[in-house]
Amino acid sequence: MAGNSQRRGAIAKSKKGAQVGSGGQRRKGLEGRGATPKAEDREYHKAHKNKQLAAKSAAKRPVRRKPTSDSEWIIGRNAVVEALREGVPVSAVYVAEGAERDGRLREAFGLCADMGVSLLEVTKPELDRLSGFGGHQGLAAKVPPYEYAHPGDLLDRAAEAKEDALIVVIDHVTDPRNLGAIIRSAAAFGAHGVVIAERRAASMTGAAWKTSAGAAARIPVAQAVNLTRTLQAYQEAGCTVIGLDMDGDVSLPEMDGSGPLVIVVGAEGGGLSRLVRQNCDQIVSIPMANSVESLNAGVAASVVLYHAAQCRPQ
Repeated sequence: MAGNSQRRGAIAKSKKGAQVGSGGQRRKGLEGRGATPKAEDREYHKAHKNKQLAAKSAAKRPVRRKPTSDSEWIIGRNAVVEALREGVPVSAVYVAEGAERDGRLREAFGLCADMGVSLLEVTKPELDRLSGFGGHQGLAAKVPPYEYAHPGDLLDRAAEAKEDALIVVIDHVTDPRNLGAIIRSAAAFGAHGVVIAERRAASMTGAAWKTSAGAAARIPVAQAVNLTRTLQAYQEAGCTVIGLDMDGDVSLPEMDGSGPLVIVVGAEGGGLSRLVRQNCDQIVSIPMANSVESLNAGVAASVVLYHAAQCRPQ
């Protein structure tokens, strides 16, 4: 009879147990298995292997930084003359119409003639527009984007000179004039280079060139992706890392400026960042009279660099 499960053959027996009828098996066979994975996501597929090879190749390839602009400007008479003297690859020199012909301007003209550098005369408003800054003193030079050194190059520079390394690290100073002033002091007191952060910090712009009075042409400036790791690498190379802070536990006259030394200058207002401070071997303060709370970053760097220079063989 229909529906009689007791009749012979109505129940199929298997190792998995009895199943009434065949509807259950057919329904399982009709169940979907989901979307088919892409070829590159299937381990056995050639596209997947090609994707893995491409990823490995990209990991080995060095990352190239794109320049922030097609050119930079060196502005100011001292800065331009120093750049020409040091052989900086200047594309062209621009002079404002009616600019006073003093000794520096005449020297710039002579250097341009000797080096085959184009000398162009433009109106003052046009020079303001081109250089993006009004303090050019009637003279500006167009140069390719600044080529930063690697932090390790500064140690090599000291080794080639057979001197103990003296390096200045700038912890996210954002004012390009402070950067230029520190570079100028570093060059004056025999430092082997300056290190700046790659991001959120002043870079080698026209204002920095001008404030450095051309010193940036005589001393390398390196960029570091991570200042903390850079300081650790300098310590592993045998350098003592000195941080500058008004609340330092060592007074400047007590600081030993001999031997391989890295001087870290903090940002305007905020001073040293937490991680940078933790990676300093000493925190040094500059003793001051009266109620002056702190010095400008450029001035503080100059004072400490002078002290370090006095501790070294003359």
